[in-house]
Amino acid sequence: MKKSTAKAQWNKGLKNGNGEVASGRGHFKASYTFASRFGDDTSATNPEELIGAAHAGCFSMFLSALLEKANHEPESVQTTATVHLGEKDGGPHIMLIELNTEARVEGIEDDEFQKLAQEAKANCPVSKALGAVPEIKLTASLKK
Repeated sequence: MKKSTAKAQWNKGLKNGNGEVASGRGHFKASYTFASRFGDDTSATNPEELIGAAHAGCFSMFLSALLEKANHEPESVQTTATVHLGEKDGGPHIMLIELNTEARVEGIEDDEFQKLAQEAKANCPVSKALGAVPEIKLTASLKK
């Protein structure tokens, strides 16, 4: 089983605090704040942007694989994921993710492309994870 890790650290309270997220391999590191998540601060990222990046990347790769399997190797697949954070049951909740993709593919009809795009949306691993998580494990420790 392939494992990937990421890290996050949050300092201080919710509204006056700040944090940093990083990939386990160190290829990505970014700061985040309450204002970057719930306000207008564009100087830092937020968890929803990271979810959007993961979803867009997974979808693009999955669609490319499906196209290639159908003998239509794409020149490129570019996807933007827009994650909408709203409120549900008194707390923040991801309400909608919009995937907008553009692909360059020679020799494919639009009907076939649309079918493969729908299949990628339904079956890429991140789409599946965002649709339902059957188990979440937690290990919590206090540091002294």
